[in-house]
Amino acid sequence: MTEAIMKIFRGDAEGGQFKEYRVPFEEGMVVLDAVLGIQATQAGDLAVRWNCKAGKCGSCSAEVNGRPRLLCMTRMDLFLAGEPITVSPMKTFPLVKDLVTDVSWNYEVEKQIPPFTPKPPQADGTYRMMQDDVDWVQEFRKCIECFLCQDVCHVIRDHDKKKVFFGPRFFVRLAELEMHPLDAGPPRTDLLKGWGGIGLCNVTKCCTSVERHSPVTDLASRFGAYGIEHEKVDGQDLVAVLQTARQALASVRETGKHYCLEALTYRFSGHGVEPCSGRSR
Repeated sequence: MTEAIMKIFRGDAEGGQFKEYRVPFEEGMVVLDAVLGIQATQAGDLAVRWNCKAGKCGSCSAEVNGRPRLLCMTRMDLFLAGEPITVSPMKTFPLVKDLVTDVSWNYEVEKQIPPFTPKPPQADGTYRMMQDDVDWVQEFRKCIECFLCQDVCHVIRDHDKKKVFFGPRFFVRLAELEMHPLDAGPPRTDLLKGWGGIGLCNVTKCCTSVERHSPVTDLASRFGAYGIEHEKVDGQDLVAVLQTARQALASVRETGKHYCLEALTYRFSGHGVEPCSGRSR
């Protein structure tokens, strides 16, 4: 039986270092198996958070070889045999011990968002939603709150803007509530622009100029030629996009016809780290 070389961070907020362990490798193993094996046989005081081991609870978030991952969903055979596999805690959040971080800030943010408030039921006492709306809401609800998106967000990770920025997980939460057809809660767009700090996000706005890909730049007008209702919106203004999207969605629900919404954006800076003048505006 071959062995896997694991380098696991051991320490707390005061400091620490990586310690090497060797564990038997078996087919089908995931990184969490290796970590729990080390905890059971070599380091009983190794701290790691986990629960379901099925990619459903989001508890075992960490960084494997520098990449944020769920330990229970990261197969050991992804890595080259004989090469060390490093496991470290999420960088973005305060370290508690070893692989465990304090993610309580996320729950404090959640408390600031007005919860779902259902509209009054229809005359027969029931609620009704179109299947498309059900599917849309369910897509938002797939988030397991592993907070890996928060971990990789450079506004939080590198600039520590937790006091003025919600982060991607809660932008999704706000979108889920604002787009729910049965929600009667207060508008949350002011929260999004205020403490939510959506203006600090400069990754979701990294779009390539349409001129580089199409000789036709007025895309919305092309839909008009086919009798499809269309509108343009400033894609850099998330609130304007949200409001216009609501209008478009209402039109689709009422008429059952297609609707073209063109969001005009530009790239602030490139996605890559290498120098490239063609990546920037």
